[in-house]
Amino acid sequence: MVGLTAALTAGCVGSPVVATPPEDDQPQSSASGETTSDEPAEETGTFSLVATGDVLIHPALTEQAELDAAETGGERDFAPLFAGLGPLLDDADVGLCHLEVPLAAPEGPFLGWPLFSAPPEVADGLAAAGYDVCTTASNHTVDQGEEGVLRTLDRLEEVGIDQTGAARTEEEANTPLVREVNGVQVGHISHTFAFNSGTALPPDKPWMSNTLEAEEILAGARATEEAGADVVVASLHWGEEYRHEPTDSQIQLAEELAADPAIDLIIGHHAHVVQPFEKVGDTWVAYGLGNSVARHAEPRGTTEQGVAAHFTFERTSAGDWSVSEAAYVPTLVDLGPPVRLIDLTTAEADPDYETAEGAIDEVVLSRGAAEDGLVKFEG
Repeated sequence: MVGLTAALTAGCVGSPVVATPPEDDQPQSSASGETTSDEPAEETGTFSLVATGDVLIHPALTEQAELDAAETGGERDFAPLFAGLGPLLDDADVGLCHLEVPLAAPEGPFLGWPLFSAPPEVADGLAAAGYDVCTTASNHTVDQGEEGVLRTLDRLEEVGIDQTGAARTEEEANTPLVREVNGVQVGHISHTFAFNSGTALPPDKPWMSNTLEAEEILAGARATEEAGADVVVASLHWGEEYRHEPTDSQIQLAEELAADPAIDLIIGHHAHVVQPFEKVGDTWVAYGLGNSVARHAEPRGTTEQGVAAHFTFERTSAGDWSVSEAAYVPTLVDLGPPVRLIDLTTAEADPDYETAEGAIDEVVLSRGAAEDGLVKFEG
């Protein structure tokens, strides 16, 4: 990719290419990051993407994985925790998660708030659920320093999940993540507002994680386009914790980014509660998907609620791509025991589930998204 590094260096931006996509449905990636294939996939004219919220591994979730492993073998098994979204992810062309926390070595230590360190088997559970890509830029990215970043990205690569947001090398940071999906080149970028108190990017490695600056985000999106992406999905770690309404800064940044043709979809997380969806101009914005999985020491009810965003893209008559169907799936972390992630649209009737689903519906639709065509997904 001649000229790409120069285009990125000024803003220290970039969305790295990591694990080689599975051979059965994705092309191989060359050393330069270009996608290659002896037999390019035929474009179908459409593809679907499912994105979910924060994967926040508190100690209680590790304890649950240890209990589940007693049934399935091994040290820890996170697959049962994520399995509730398996059917939804299996039916989508792209499954996008947000891995908020760094992964530890197999022997640990495994830590919760404020400086997380999660078992490496979390990545195996995400792969088993059907995720293709994880975003990794968050305020927890460098909770365990440079070594934590390296362990996390190495493990994702081992299980076959691509990632963007953090990087092991400057070359990786300067290589956009572009994946072929149904013959369409889909790019991903990931940025975070800050890092936790007491942690920081290594002074000599400012490229190790992308940050939430409008110019940096747009430069990364444009570089991803230049690398061949037909569609660019921006995943943003932003907002205020436990607040359903997007902040003024979220709204302002969303408006600035949505006005640029390089960005086709904006996915948000960090608040740990569900936030609204909204169509800003021609661009859909999911301000906050809540927690995908979490087990806070003091559950609030709202912190167990989440939403999976389901977007279908189609080629337009003008030859570009746009969202033809915007939908959402309410989810819930049922604290059990056992702790399980639940798709509320397919769950058995339960008064608590119905209450949670109603609360999620109200928040997601609170900025008029239904008038712009947002619907609850029906598989």
